Amino acid sequence: MSTSVVLLALFAAVLHACWNAFLRSGADRFWTMTIMALAMTVAALPVALILPLPAAEAWPYLVGSAVFQLIYSLLLVAAYRHGELGQVYPIIRGSAPLLVTLAGVIFARELPLPLSMVGICFVVLGIMLLALGKGKASTGSMLYALATGVSIAGYSTVDAVGIRLSGNTSAYITWVFVLPGILLLVAFMAMRGRLRVDLRSRETLKAVGGGLVSLVSYGAVLVAYSMAPAGPVSALRETSVVFAVLIGWLFLGETLSAKRIAACIVVAAGAILIGVS
Repeated sequence: MSTSVVLLALFAAVLHACWNAFLRSGADRFWTMTIMALAMTVAALPVALILPLPAAEAWPYLVGSAVFQLIYSLLLVAAYRHGELGQVYPIIRGSAPLLVTLAGVIFARELPLPLSMVGICFVVLGIMLLALGKGKASTGSMLYALATGVSIAGYSTVDAVGIRLSGNTSAYITWVFVLPGILLLVAFMAMRGRLRVDLRSRETLKAVGGGLVSLVSYGAVLVAYSMAPAGPVSALRETSVVFAVLIGWLFLGETLSAKRIAACIVVAAGAILIGVS
């Protein structure tokens, strides 16, 4: 893998940890998440209208993906309400590839390779380190983080099928950015009423910036995918758990204990092993 691909994947990892930090630091995380999603919708919609529509067979998967992403957004907000970035984020990112692998075993009879098995053990060990002992994650944050991982596994699995049926990869990806923001806006209005936005406020600018950072992060991953096999790129991206712990310490005042650092490194190593196998 070339140096440029490695740098792109690491750049995406840093950006992904950054937008999660924006969300964790928000005064109203549900509002912040909604603005982030709407920023992505507004940015992606003009491109979606220019490109040809995905094939009809792909639309049920696009809708299913949007529903999973709505669930993901709500669970992520709840997870950060109960736990710190450095506790919640590694569990979410580590559990997603673990759950995708387990789903393959249960539903497709796909037995993981030995390297994947080692990776699974690493992820489980890392999550246990975060869950047990002094400075452990709360039960609520653990449950919400694991449920968020399930939702990531859900939309990842749906998109893996839908994008193959779309007839146009770029169009499918663009609509993946458009639809969740619309659903999240509807959910916000159903639960809270009118969405109030002050375009001059610091919170609005931070939320919009977080949404655009998320877009750029995914764009960097797509470019890296076009230059190298997806497995190693995805694995490198999981180093974001280490960046999240450092960002939480540097900018959010979170504890940087030796146990938390070790747990995050173990989770990242496990995710990398699953990704490259």
